[in-house]
Amino acid sequence: MAEVSKNSVTQELITENEHGQRLDNLLLKKCKGVPKSHVYSIVRSGQVRVNGRRAAVSYRLQTGDLLRIPPLRIAKLEQELVAGAEFKVHLPIVYEDEGLLVVDKPAGIAVHGGSGESFGVIEALRRQRPQARFLELAHRLDRETSGILLLGKKRSALLALHTMFREGGLGGTGRGADKRYLVLVCGRWMDPLRNVRLPLFKYLQASGERRVRVSEDGKTAHTIFRLLARWERFSLLEAELKTGRTHQIRVHLAHLGYPIAGDEKYGDFALNKTLSRDGLKRMFLHASRMCLPHPLEDRMLLVEAALPAALTGFVQRVAAKEKQDYGETI
Repeated sequence: MAEVSKNSVTQELITENEHGQRLDNLLLKKCKGVPKSHVYSIVRSGQVRVNGRRAAVSYRLQTGDLLRIPPLRIAKLEQELVAGAEFKVHLPIVYEDEGLLVVDKPAGIAVHGGSGESFGVIEALRRQRPQARFLELAHRLDRETSGILLLGKKRSALLALHTMFREGGLGGTGRGADKRYLVLVCGRWMDPLRNVRLPLFKYLQASGERRVRVSEDGKTAHTIFRLLARWERFSLLEAELKTGRTHQIRVHLAHLGYPIAGDEKYGDFALNKTLSRDGLKRMFLHASRMCLPHPLEDRMLLVEAALPAALTGFVQRVAAKEKQDYGETI
């Protein structure tokens, strides 16, 4: 769909990328900056028309529908774009085809605006690709995590990815995604391979901040950890997600007594200050690899993102210092 005009009526033809979406959800997406109450008001008053007729906010749009959107005041949206004019971030493209886009997300950037973040990866990509008719996140990464992030360029690809992640995917019985992360933990990890099955429960603190803890009341969560390198004070692990719970790797490791280096939410806060002075300015968690069935083609797709230079450099300094202090340890 094209941009909504603020001065004149917009007529839009619904394509397969919008097929099945609720009318209110599509309007809220296209009319960012317009108060939600006003969007609902223009639908209920009949100013929004589908094929020349009134439509309920819950109407599911169909390919070929003609949508009429009246003139809208979007001053707030213009202010947001001006305020975000300085937002510039390099988003390396790992893989791209007609239905799918894979980027290597930098740490410190949210995947989308909201919850205190005015701008995110999806907004940056849409600005960099104004001609893109469809671009939506297929999954999420924490703000502090870097690495592989998938986006759908077609609605059919996006729905296939959502179905895979939800039903057949991470730990399910169908053909799913094999997701691997690289993580540096504080402590000397001993097991070459360890299956961790600890249920996770989401809750809100008094401040309203979202947190997760291990609890029998939580949802099933399964992570496989493999030892890659070990020193006296740190260990480098590969984490394989078999379920996709919020903060799963971070909470599993913290609960086991091996917090992620630089984790400001579940980590060792005193040690993090020392690590920051030593050059680790972020959480050491990187989505390094994903192997999955292509959402639109009958083939497997492997995408990889190298460990960022800042993390590689920190590991090298850790190894050198530990060798100096303790000798060869593994």
